[in-house]
Amino acid sequence: QVQLVESGGGLVQPGGSLRLSCKASGLTFSRAAMGWFRQAPGKEREFVASIDISGAVTLYADSVKGRFTISRANAKNTVYLQMNSLKPEDTAVYYCAASGRAWSIQESHFGSWGQGTQVTVSS
Repeated sequence: QVQLVESGGGLVQPGGSLRLSCKASGLTFSRAAMGWFRQAPGKEREFVASIDISGAVTLYADSVKGRFTISRANAKNTVYLQMNSLKPEDTAVYYCAASGRAWSIQESHFGSWGQGTQVTVSS
């Protein structure tokens, strides 16, 4: 059974940083594109960042570009999301997802999802 376990969420002040981790099991991690999505209260889930199977290709939503960095450690079956210069509008539940594609940003291509981890940015 595929399992994605997220950690690193929490409460942080505006301008602060957090690093989210997602540990994967039950899949061939090195063949799975990985992505981060988020859902704020009252809003639909949205794309945040994705990374291809090798880690060479990444893509970010405009809202986080320049502030967030996605990376992966295939030997550890783990994907990360480094979040810097956090803003209140970054407050959301963040979800890790795995895709059978080599690289994708389309939610429909991600068949496995983590439980979500809460990130709250507030003074």
